Amino acid sequence: MAVAMHNKDMARASKSKNQKMSSEHKVALATGREEGRIVRNYLKALEANRPRRGRKRTPDAITRELDAVNERIQTAHALDRLHLIQRKHDLEKELQRVDRPSVLADLESEFLKVAASYSERKSISYAAWRDVGVSPAVLKNAGIPRSR
Repeated sequence: MAVAMHNKDMARASKSKNQKMSSEHKVALATGREEGRIVRNYLKALEANRPRRGRKRTPDAITRELDAVNERIQTAHALDRLHLIQRKHDLEKELQRVDRPSVLADLESEFLKVAASYSERKSISYAAWRDVGVSPAVLKNAGIPRSR
């Protein structure tokens, strides 16, 4: 008898697992994943492009220093050459980062489209967005009020 009861419980459990999701539910899940991806990418870009202390360097200044490092590598001794090669890699990375402001602008435009609905769905306040570095202008353009 206990075995029969166990089998009925298993049948009920498997029946609830096999229920199909409605198309509306599937769309809502896909929308949530897409909005989450857009918000995550924008916040990562904000973090990566956070203003650093000191003067901003222009691409021309970085290129000039890179050219000077390349010249010095030619005549440097082993240990100095190692440090110069590392500096060269650092400068190339910095130059790539400086040359990508349009990436942040593209991510921001995507963020503006989903920020209000994401905020509403996840109960994210204006203050929380500000604390992670989203500017007031972006929040205003996204339609997120200060009162939330």
